[in-house]
Amino acid sequence: MRFHRYVALGDSQTEGLNDLDGHGGIRGWADRFAAYLAETNPDLLYANLAIRGRRTVRIRADQLEPALALQPDLASVMAGANDVLGRFVLEETMTDLEAMYAELRAAGATVLGCTFPDPGATFSIARHLTPRVRALNEAIRDAARRHGVILVDFEAYPAVADPRWWSRDRLHLTTAGHTRMATAFADVLGVRPDPSWQDPLPPLSPRAWWRSRVEDADWLARYWLPWLYRHLRGLSTGDNRLAKRPELGPVFVPAAAIDKGLPEPGDRA
Repeated sequence: MRFHRYVALGDSQTEGLNDLDGHGGIRGWADRFAAYLAETNPDLLYANLAIRGRRTVRIRADQLEPALALQPDLASVMAGANDVLGRFVLEETMTDLEAMYAELRAAGATVLGCTFPDPGATFSIARHLTPRVRALNEAIRDAARRHGVILVDFEAYPAVADPRWWSRDRLHLTTAGHTRMATAFADVLGVRPDPSWQDPLPPLSPRAWWRSRVEDADWLARYWLPWLYRHLRGLSTGDNRLAKRPELGPVFVPAAAIDKGLPEPGDRA
């Protein structure tokens, strides 16, 4: 399958948070996935409209119209993770998500979507979010079937819940996680078949029970309390930020560098 105009919509995960490119910027799974697409079409044009902290309603309001204006033949929509963290109304989230699916499909684009791994399976302190994530995932599966969206069902694969996919903030992928996620999208789409992303990592060494409690306390102080403070004030890490690739442009990063997660000289992606 060859695509010519790929546009990514979403929040911090699609923006690429915590996946440093070696030049003061960030890369992320969507940049890596675009490089895989460029293996079969070096003339691929790619835009990334994602902005960190965005809930689904803002992604639809701020990114859908610009995405449609770019006339993509391939679009990815990753939205809903920020919704489950705060005030969550499933029907409202899905109304906005389905609108993006429907309008992008009506414009002729192949649309990629995804479910989300259960955070409670990775971090016990997040178990209260499990019912929300499972309800959202089931609704996403149903919407994807009805709208003809190609779905990467991350909840179905336990390997995705491995803590080594995730950064210390427990919300964003590591470089290894971003690389595996890019591989997953390329595999499911069929442009670069490679089911290795489903494989579990080597077993973790046994740990003392108290170590997890210490790490939970550190996470609460370092990450959750600042998030709660911003949330109560109506602030977001994405306030006053612009998309990193608002216009379509060539993909400059060789796929070999993407696989290794290493920056290359002259990398401008």
